[in-house]
Amino acid sequence: MRHYVARLLTKRFLTSLVAVGCVTTVPQLRAQTTPTLTGTVRDAAGQPLEYATVTLHRAADSVAVKTEFCDAQGRFALPTSPTGEYLVSVALVGYNRVWSTPVAATSQPQTLGPLVMQPSAAATLGEVKVEARRPLYEREADRTIVNVEGSTLSAGATSLDVLGRAPGITLDATDNLALRGRQGLLVLIDGKRVPMNGTELADYLRALPAEQLASIELLSNPPAKYDAQGGAGVVAIHLKKDQRLGTNGTANLSYGRGRYGKFTTGLTLNHQRKNLNAFGSYTYTDRRNFLDLDFYRQFYGSNMQPGSSEQFNRNTSHLQSHSWKAGLDYNLSARTLLGVSVSGLVSETPSFSNNQTFITNTGVGGGFAKERYASTTDQTVQRPNLAGNLNLRHVFADSTNAPELTVDLDVARYATDRLLALTTVYALPDDPTNVLHGDQKNHVTIQSAKADYSRLLPYRIRLETGAKATFINSDNDAVFTNITEGTITTVDTNKTNRFRYDENVNAAYFSLQRATARTTTQLGLRAEQTNTLSRQSVGDERYERHYLQLFPNLSVKRTLSEQHELALSLSRRLDRPSYGQLNPLRVYFDATSYQSGNPALRPQTSYNLELTHTFQQKYISTLGYARTSNLIQNVVQPAPEGGRTVVNQFANLGTLHFLTLTLTAPVEVTKSWTMYNNLVLFYGRYLGNLAGTNLDRGRPAFTFNTNQSFSFGRGWSADVTGLYQSREVAAFEVVRRRGQVTAGVQKSLWDKQATLRLNVSDIFYTTPIRSTATYDNFRETFYNRFDSRVATLAFTYRFGGSKVTAARKRTVGADEELRRTGGF
Repeated sequence: MRHYVARLLTKRFLTSLVAVGCVTTVPQLRAQTTPTLTGTVRDAAGQPLEYATVTLHRAADSVAVKTEFCDAQGRFALPTSPTGEYLVSVALVGYNRVWSTPVAATSQPQTLGPLVMQPSAAATLGEVKVEARRPLYEREADRTIVNVEGSTLSAGATSLDVLGRAPGITLDATDNLALRGRQGLLVLIDGKRVPMNGTELADYLRALPAEQLASIELLSNPPAKYDAQGGAGVVAIHLKKDQRLGTNGTANLSYGRGRYGKFTTGLTLNHQRKNLNAFGSYTYTDRRNFLDLDFYRQFYGSNMQPGSSEQFNRNTSHLQSHSWKAGLDYNLSARTLLGVSVSGLVSETPSFSNNQTFITNTGVGGGFAKERYASTTDQTVQRPNLAGNLNLRHVFADSTNAPELTVDLDVARYATDRLLALTTVYALPDDPTNVLHGDQKNHVTIQSAKADYSRLLPYRIRLETGAKATFINSDNDAVFTNITEGTITTVDTNKTNRFRYDENVNAAYFSLQRATARTTTQLGLRAEQTNTLSRQSVGDERYERHYLQLFPNLSVKRTLSEQHELALSLSRRLDRPSYGQLNPLRVYFDATSYQSGNPALRPQTSYNLELTHTFQQKYISTLGYARTSNLIQNVVQPAPEGGRTVVNQFANLGTLHFLTLTLTAPVEVTKSWTMYNNLVLFYGRYLGNLAGTNLDRGRPAFTFNTNQSFSFGRGWSADVTGLYQSREVAAFEVVRRRGQVTAGVQKSLWDKQATLRLNVSDIFYTTPIRSTATYDNFRETFYNRFDSRVATLAFTYRFGGSKVTAARKRTVGADEELRRTGGF
């Protein structure tokens, strides 16, 4: 029945698209025929000036007829009448007003030559003292924006810290990100997918300092131009990019102290002249951390010996990372820009863990047999990653809304090398000491090409269309050996294996958008064809899949009055398994816990519906519903080899029905005190059968974020952020309530060229996670603590020129599959 309904909806949707397409092909006799006068505004260096005020005057008496603003490329369009003579003037703060020569009106569109503006010595901004700053959080109808740049709380923090405090974002015990309670996010950094998920994604974001971020956008229902990946939405992270002319840069230095120290330093350089912009950055991070994990497990299945185990892990780690990026943008002509960039991240994380395990087995007749042993895990993980991008942007005419083409070519190689020494010493029974050595290598190569085209059609309809092809190769090799009695070395054939995975995704989309005075409508369709092949050496297992899926998207926004606005959005989205979730090779945490992928895992799909109401252009409420099929769910179960070892593995569950209500209320208490409040109420109902357990459960839950921002004048400001997450149910798992409070203060120095910040995160140490997972044969209680309460002092210094040029517009980049690399 559900497949019939899906086909019916798709058929009706395609019918609507055909109808819209027919409308756009009606002869132009019905289109508007008002002549226009177009042109561009540039500075003395030839760079476009955005958002300059352009005014159309009657030449006879200089009376203003029409006023418009330039777009981000310095282009403008002014409607004229078929007769008369006109002048055009342009004004912008910091520049002298410029006038065009008289232009005689005609019945046909006309294009002026570039209007060049000269800097005004009288209009210098050197004496202007601007005390206001952008709010930390902003809420729009289709997204939430976190303005990280300049935030007091970002000092010395990691990108994961900032993201974890963002409205609606939560992080579970296994480092999986969720938006409004739902997992399955597409994470972008400057339009490129982060090539990891789960723990690896969390480690990557821990290595990326928050000082490098400009903003983060959270989109729960993105349009068709975004890849279909990410059923719960998109997290778009934007890095800082200096837009100042000449040679300039930013240096930063921070040191934080919790139980252990955390040090970050970095340098960003930029050189920009008439047709060339060269940029580069380097960041070094040195962070020591601890992780305390306590487990209590009960085994009571019919096919195993009943009993329980207690386990206490004490882990210390030392992350050192070097991240860098270099690039060049060159204007081949006034309308064509070519860019190239290369980036890398090299990290090494040695860690050492002590584990104490106590096991009680219930025997026949109620007797007890006890075991006790200790283990140490000595592990080093190295991740050398390298990525390159070549991009081209061409505008087909010197006019506003001219057709535009962007092309991105990407190649990336990501590696994870893991060396393991797991030593187990048995106290009861008195068995020989065992040492498990592991040498694991994971290499992923990704190549992709993406092109996007946009233009304005008749009837004020904007068309966006594009295509992308991606090829991925993942090669994973693991060799495990056992050493017993100190001398006998044998290859462990149960753990040694090789896994290879190839994937090709071909995608195409189009989107039509039409805006009137009160209504904006966007209609899109994305098609993605997927071909996958996975192979295991052991057992010669092979999985091959080929499928084509359609992903429609519709959004309508209607202004009802000056006080009220409504928006409705519908979409279908997809979550392909990450490469790590498919990889069956084992990653050991300790003597009784390991993680393994599932090559038989299938993609999950979801239908999403959102209705948003905006009151007075700032108070926003959103009601959402999502239905997810073949839900990808993490499951903890006794391992197939028996004993008291457990395995973490992803599997397809069944169906998830998810309801959300989001309320956002920004409040200006006084001119120097602003408040941002965000409440997310959600209810998820999980249906299915997994690990021998029938599941039909759900529980209402909520998250609440509040941020208080204070401006004291004389360069002083402060922020206090609070987060509370209620008790919630996630399939088999129940997570207890938790939260945190973070506060910081900052002072601008030396005419705002420098900033000194001090903050303390998780002041009351309420971030630790407690959760319980329950199955018909197994139950696990989990308690997780880490070094989250940290006091940080940070210093940032900006040097070079202060004149800002127009920002370069970029589209979303091309690497959808990068997000799914790795996973362990």
